[in-house]
Amino acid sequence: MNDRVAVIDVGSNSVRLVVFDGAARSPAYFYNEKVLAGLGAGLGETGYLSPEGRRRALAALHRFAALLERIKPAQLMTVATAAVRDARDGAEFCAQVLRETGLVLNIASGPEEGRLSAQGVLLGWPDAEGMVCDIGGASLEMAQLSGGDVSIAETAPIGPLPLMDFKGSEAALRKKIKREIDRLHSRIPGPAERLFLVGGSWRAVARIDMARRKYPLHVLHEYERSTEDLLRTAKWIARQPVEKLSQITDTSLDRLRLLPMAARVLIELLKTYRPKTVAFSSYGIREGMLYEAMTPEIRALDPLIEACRYTESQNARFPGFGDALFEWLQPLFGHLPAPDQRLILAACLLHDTTWRAHPDYRADMSFETVTRANMGGVDHSGRLFLAVANRSRYKNDGAVIDDHPAIKLLATDRVKLATSIGRAMRLGAMLGAAHPVTLQNTDLRLVDEQLQLTLSGPANELMGEVVHRRLNSLNSAMGLTQSAIILSENAKQH
Repeated sequence: MNDRVAVIDVGSNSVRLVVFDGAARSPAYFYNEKVLAGLGAGLGETGYLSPEGRRRALAALHRFAALLERIKPAQLMTVATAAVRDARDGAEFCAQVLRETGLVLNIASGPEEGRLSAQGVLLGWPDAEGMVCDIGGASLEMAQLSGGDVSIAETAPIGPLPLMDFKGSEAALRKKIKREIDRLHSRIPGPAERLFLVGGSWRAVARIDMARRKYPLHVLHEYERSTEDLLRTAKWIARQPVEKLSQITDTSLDRLRLLPMAARVLIELLKTYRPKTVAFSSYGIREGMLYEAMTPEIRALDPLIEACRYTESQNARFPGFGDALFEWLQPLFGHLPAPDQRLILAACLLHDTTWRAHPDYRADMSFETVTRANMGGVDHSGRLFLAVANRSRYKNDGAVIDDHPAIKLLATDRVKLATSIGRAMRLGAMLGAAHPVTLQNTDLRLVDEQLQLTLSGPANELMGEVVHRRLNSLNSAMGLTQSAIILSENAKQH
């Protein structure tokens, strides 16, 4: 038996199995498989699930049941959303699934679906404030987040699939969308200074927006745009044929066919709520169900720090050294504000996790790994900060960092700080081959604009040419002119 949590999500467009490696604060995806079944195709016209969608969904669920027999998760959670909920044969489909696969599909109400999606956002943003909007194949769910809780959730039948079945004019279609958005707005008025977008269609919008502006960091989670910028992209998408969209992104054609309708919904959503910023979330209903499985104690943890701790436990030579290194750096960087302290701790936890790479490529691999890591609770500038710090931990040369296209996302002073932290980590790591005990008789701090490294008692033996070189490198990164190494006969008292 293991502590893995499996989630089966039967949506209007896709059927998905995700197995999380435990109910940890930062989700680790042990297994992830999606089938674009299209259960909700034609539902608006017929009132019934698509026969071909049923066949494909049932085949996928047979396979998922077989996989789960082999994976044997500690917990299985299932959810069926708008298409199954609204179809006349939805209950009969669930009965067939139970009969043929043994899987019990739990049909979520519209507000329940919205609540689960909002909990997915909380998984990545524990203190999220604003509106969550999740678009599926058949419906749109909205929820309000305040004080780390979901305060209210509603639903509307304006997913891309039913809209594609709409027989009226373009003007009538816009009127229908506006009417439903206005109804949602009357029930959930906001405020919506920040709008969180959840769902595959929104993520496809983000990919296209990134491609159009040549955005250098291809991470969808916490990708942010202003209302005005995103409106321009949504209006452009709404006018494009699928063939044109497929030239810009490698998103599947099945998804792209839904995108112009999803863009029309997004246009009206942005015009109505007028958020200051819009953030795209890779976490949604499945992560929201994982959130359900967490204890209050686990929910209270920091997702970024927990993701980094997990990475350290799996990949570092000496798990636990990251905390010791963070404490060692406090005399030098302890004056920085709490958000920076959080990033420094994360950097320290990650500082030795690419050591298995070839020495010639460790620095660059560290940079690329951190920028693409599965981490919640950190925005794109934070990712770049961690990436610069960890590259600088392995290499003094800043030229590659300066030339990297993504570095423009980080202000110059932040690049300088991250570089300094990286070089300080580099010094601390080499003082005793990254073992926590070796730092006990060493001290690094700034005294009267002079960088001072003190080696006490047995730590005197660690003195060498490389120590001088790495201290000078840190000195240079911090823009200082003086540094000193002090040797003390007396060991520290612990």
